Amino acid sequence: MGYRIRPSKPFDDEVRAAAGGQLEKAMAVLRERPDGLHDGIHAARKHLKRTRGLYRLAVRHLPEFYEHENQRLRDAAKSLAVFREATALVEIGKYLHETATSEDEAAALSRIADTLIARRDWLVRGETDIETRTAEAIEICRNAMTALDDVSFKNNKHDVASLLKKSWRKTCRRAAEALTGCRTEAHTDQFHELRKQSQNYWMYHALLRDLWPAAMYAKEMEAKALVDVLGRYHDLAALSEVVNQETDLFTQSDDQARLLEAIISRQQSARSVSLEKAAHVFSDDPDREAKMIEHLWRQAGR
Repeated sequence: MGYRIRPSKPFDDEVRAAAGGQLEKAMAVLRERPDGLHDGIHAARKHLKRTRGLYRLAVRHLPEFYEHENQRLRDAAKSLAVFREATALVEIGKYLHETATSEDEAAALSRIADTLIARRDWLVRGETDIETRTAEAIEICRNAMTALDDVSFKNNKHDVASLLKKSWRKTCRRAAEALTGCRTEAHTDQFHELRKQSQNYWMYHALLRDLWPAAMYAKEMEAKALVDVLGRYHDLAALSEVVNQETDLFTQSDDQARLLEAIISRQQSARSVSLEKAAHVFSDDPDREAKMIEHLWRQAGR
């Protein structure tokens, strides 16, 4: 089962299959790790995030189930976060090196990229309970699968349409608020909130793409591109914090100065690009867009 909810099928079955599919994939990559431990954890966290996105869209009418399962999956992802965050800094270090604007900057950022790789490997070696955490995450996913079997979701077309409208509108409104905050305050927390809502938005389009395949897919790709830029902005901010907190990490003062200059430069670019993309992605009125989703769902069910 793919990551989608088809309006032509029973809603209960679609939600169960889509969520179960993501949980099964999370367990599989944690057990098998075809591309190594780091990539396995990264993939598993993505599947958990998609499951939580599905629940935000489709099961808010069951508050007890939603709150419990959202917290359960959030804790599972958080238990593996230290490894993913260290890997994310390695990736952003490579990005900075690849986008260097001079030979001197490239040489400095190459040394920094190597340092971030060593830091990641050191952190992983220091986490002696990584196998225990992985096993616990697999067990959490297994319990979440069991919980899916013990709950019933709505099947009435009218009620489902109303539910989807409310969830869609809530995310769009929060995104609009975050975008306003990014424009007026330009604080990291505001960009983080915009990223979260943008992630929900692209997942919603993926889940409901059958409502209007061409249009939904196009908007999904635009939202995903926005999420990628905001993710880069977030990782740059995280790297800046590491520089300030782990003062002995970069031993050459010139390297640290060049790194901070590169971070500021790339953050300014990411901020500008993300604001431009977000203004386009969230250009529609939240109420009008949510009503359109409601209308499309009802029409598809006829």
